[in-house]
Amino acid sequence: MPGTPRAGIIPVTPFQQNCTLIWSDETKIGAVVDPGGDLDRIEAAIQAQGITIEKILLTHGHIDHAGGADELRERLGVPIEGPHEADRYLLDSLPETGANYGIEGARAVTPDRWLVEGDAVTVGGLAFDILHAPGHSPGSVVFVSRDARFALVGDVVFKGSVGRTDLPGGSHDQLIRAIKEKVLPLGDDIAFIPGHGPTSTLGEERLTNPFLQD
Repeated sequence: MPGTPRAGIIPVTPFQQNCTLIWSDETKIGAVVDPGGDLDRIEAAIQAQGITIEKILLTHGHIDHAGGADELRERLGVPIEGPHEADRYLLDSLPETGANYGIEGARAVTPDRWLVEGDAVTVGGLAFDILHAPGHSPGSVVFVSRDARFALVGDVVFKGSVGRTDLPGGSHDQLIRAIKEKVLPLGDDIAFIPGHGPTSTLGEERLTNPFLQD
């Protein structure tokens, strides 16, 4: 595997969403995950790390994760991959959603590549497998590096909590099923970056997350 994966978190939007830079320490080539807004801050972080961005990755279509994706694609000249096409309606309605939440400049966006369960995504030579994990949104996906034991989970699961399911298209039962049947079996040692709040491991959540106890 080319180098060690590195990650840097840039909280963006009034929702303090964890926009994440992920890159190979060896190639210095990476991706921006979930650029919800505050694009000048994201670009400053890219420059500070001295990395070259080759793509934008989206875990799902909510405004705080995808609101800046189309403009950043234009600024950087790179493709967007993800989420699953079930979130198309969310991505189409980003300008209206942004207006409702007081987030200016959000654009509708169509990814260059929709992702489905079993797809593979590469970032600077790093390999990520795709899990379709609906429930928070219909098209939520998880990016998992089995080699590096690391995952980007969006708003599927958090440290001590899980994604909200009261938004249109949400399903608590579907979300818990996806976490228990797809995400947790990846292994207790998998460290993850969620869409909000601190990082954790799947083992810690399996043992202590109150939403995941039988």
